[in-house]
Amino acid sequence: MKTCVIVPVYNHEQAIPQVVARLKEQGLFCLLVNDGSSEACSNVLAAIAEREAGWLALINRPENGGKGAAVIDGFNEAIRLGFTHALQIDADGQHDIGAIPEFLAASRCKPDAMILGRPLFDDSAPRSRLYGRQFTNLWIAINTLSLAIADGMCGFRLYPLTAVAQLLKAARIGRRMDFDIDIVVRLYWQGTDAVNVPTRVRYPYDGVSHFKLWRDNAMISMIHARLFLGMLVRFPQLLIRRWR
Repeated sequence: MKTCVIVPVYNHEQAIPQVVARLKEQGLFCLLVNDGSSEACSNVLAAIAEREAGWLALINRPENGGKGAAVIDGFNEAIRLGFTHALQIDADGQHDIGAIPEFLAASRCKPDAMILGRPLFDDSAPRSRLYGRQFTNLWIAINTLSLAIADGMCGFRLYPLTAVAQLLKAARIGRRMDFDIDIVVRLYWQGTDAVNVPTRVRYPYDGVSHFKLWRDNAMISMIHARLFLGMLVRFPQLLIRRWR
């Protein structure tokens, strides 16, 4: 296994230095993907990339394309550099970077599986977001005919890049807040198993959230509908897999 970290960044100039400092302790190569951030954030990222050039590289996207677009650019660069696995983590500091060894250990035990964070929230998590996750996870269970994926929205996960490369050639994955849901369901359809790792999630360091209530909920509803239609086509093979 050769694993790197992918961090999509959009205007998290206050939080990203702390995230990078903690990632450095993990000893993994890191790809920061600047998703068309402001000048202030871009300057912070450029300074980090210059200072940490030995273990970190910066990918600059010319304009904001969404979290999914940024992570996919990271995937493509990781594959080009010869990495076999990529660990995705958010730039806002909400994920427990100290749990990375648990994800790596799970991946070593099952290298062809996707290792998904199952979030354990503290009291800082907005209730409306928690209810939304329950709705999403219900639909993921329906669209996979399985309870294999415990949480489809947590942005802390580790992917086998061979499976990702195959999927990117076969399907167009959601580019924005629909990305995390879309890719795990499609990887499952493709035959990739899921391993769920409980992990603590806290409110972001900088309090910045790019989740737009109406727009992103509409987008998520649309991806559930699309995946439901895809599930109907795959119903026999998913049913066979469930009872295998």
